[in-house]
Amino acid sequence: QVQLVESGGGLVQAGGSLRLSCAPSGLTAGAHAMGWFRQAPGKEREFVAAISRTGRETVYVDSVKGRFTISRDNAGKIAVFLQLNSLKPEDTAVYYCAAHVLYYGSDAGRYDFWGQGTQVTVSS
Repeated sequence: QVQLVESGGGLVQAGGSLRLSCAPSGLTAGAHAMGWFRQAPGKEREFVAAISRTGRETVYVDSVKGRFTISRDNAGKIAVFLQLNSLKPEDTAVYYCAAHVLYYGSDAGRYDFWGQGTQVTVSS
């Protein structure tokens, strides 16, 4: 059974940083591409970033380029990270990680597995 568990969210002031983690269980190391999405209150789920199975390819939504970094660790305990820097109040949302066997793009409908989310709140 595949489970994705996010952690690392919290309350931070504007300009601050957080590091989100996603720990998949039930997946083979390097066998899935991973993505991060977010959903703010009253808004649709939005793509944030994604990374290929090897970690060599990444893609970001324009609004986070230069501020957020997605990475992964395929050795030992599998994990995917999202480093959030220079946070803005508009980054406030629940952040979700997702997995697909190959796809690492912005189409949420193509991902097969989802976590429960971790709350990120940025105060002004």
